[in-house]
Amino acid sequence: MADYREAFVGIDVAKLRNAVAIADSGREGEVRFLGEVDALDQSMRSVIQRIAGRFDRVHFCYEAGPTGYGLYRLIRSLGHECMVVAPSLIPRKPGDRVKTNRRDALALARLLRAGELTAVWVPDEGHEAMRICRKRFVSEFQLLRPRSQ
Repeated sequence: MADYREAFVGIDVAKLRNAVAIADSGREGEVRFLGEVDALDQSMRSVIQRIAGRFDRVHFCYEAGPTGYGLYRLIRSLGHECMVVAPSLIPRKPGDRVKTNRRDALALARLLRAGELTAVWVPDEGHEAMRICRKRFVSEFQLLRPRSQ
């Protein structure tokens, strides 16, 4: 019988390119950097499928940020688990001040494997649309307010 293989993938999300790292299951499992990938859905889809083809089960995570939840929905639509993590809830070493895409992706993969990450609530498309409408209304109101005083 073949070994059951599980992987934990950390993605450092950016506007143009995403850094991807993978941690094999087990305490002694290797954590390695796969590289940077274009942030386009098509590129991410091919990377996700390539990783999923090598493992029986794959867990993904990335930091919440201004890029939204499109990547979360893409990963879930492909049938994999995904966790969106609040940057403020990621455990950091006191002296670890250098922040690079590679280091962040490796840290996310390692912490996901260890179970030390806390997920945030991901709104569905309806909630997200309402949030965008509300923000637009508030920003328009704030633009008009100084003129009328």
